[in-house]
Amino acid sequence: MLKIAYSTVSCPTRTLEHVFERAGAWGYHGVDLRTFGEGSRLFACDPALTAPEKILRLAQGVGVQVAAVSTSIAFDEPIRPAVLGYAIGDTEASVRATKRAIDLATTIECPLVRVFGFEIPGREKRASCVHRIVERLGKVVDHAHRTGVRVMIENGGSFARAAELAEVLDEVSSPLLGACYNVAAAWAAGERPWHGLNALGANVFAVRLKDLRDGRPAPIGQGDVPCREAVEVLTAGGFGGPVICEWDRAWLEDLAPAEQVLPAALKQTLAWAGEAGRGTPAESAVAR
Repeated sequence: MLKIAYSTVSCPTRTLEHVFERAGAWGYHGVDLRTFGEGSRLFACDPALTAPEKILRLAQGVGVQVAAVSTSIAFDEPIRPAVLGYAIGDTEASVRATKRAIDLATTIECPLVRVFGFEIPGREKRASCVHRIVERLGKVVDHAHRTGVRVMIENGGSFARAAELAEVLDEVSSPLLGACYNVAAAWAAGERPWHGLNALGANVFAVRLKDLRDGRPAPIGQGDVPCREAVEVLTAGGFGGPVICEWDRAWLEDLAPAEQVLPAALKQTLAWAGEAGRGTPAESAVAR
């Protein structure tokens, strides 16, 4: 059975007590905790604002896992001026921020930290930007060694499709770095879930499930994104990582509250998985 989590971008004003309580009541296996780092007050449920012991107690009290710590950290920041920037600029801010996120994840027994690529500057050669991202991610992976935490880079920006993510993953070449495959982002870039998930195979650590109708968030199963196809591929492959349902109320305040959307999202996702499990399994390279 797939392990379904929900992201706290659906409920930014709620406390962690509420987040875990609702996850347990709705039947979710886990919660994806969005963080902006130490000192941020953007989300009331940011895990960086709460003692690790309390987070563990809240999660264990309702039998829910912390599926991932999701950051907005990206590794594309150019080095300016080109050479002198190494000496006078702050070229490793993203590395330090990710190390702090890994340390946070370690203290709350969370296995995954999410980061991004993200965008190749207009006139820069792709290979140059990829090299910079890979170099920084290598330092992050070194820090994750022996922590029990793995880092996953989510598709988006100049790395929206599986092949583009694979550029980075192949260069870093570490079992501690994988992909968080955002089905909606890949679909918007012209990639079907079957192709993207199978292309990445065992490098997929988590999957982010979100539906869109005419470019706006829609309840899962009521939009244009082939979410069902993604669930079928994951079920066929016996995927063991978290499948994270996302509802973007943090960025679009006019969306319906999480309580009106997330219970149905879980029910729909599990129904698709159940139907796929009873049918003839499709070929899938996604890791078991």
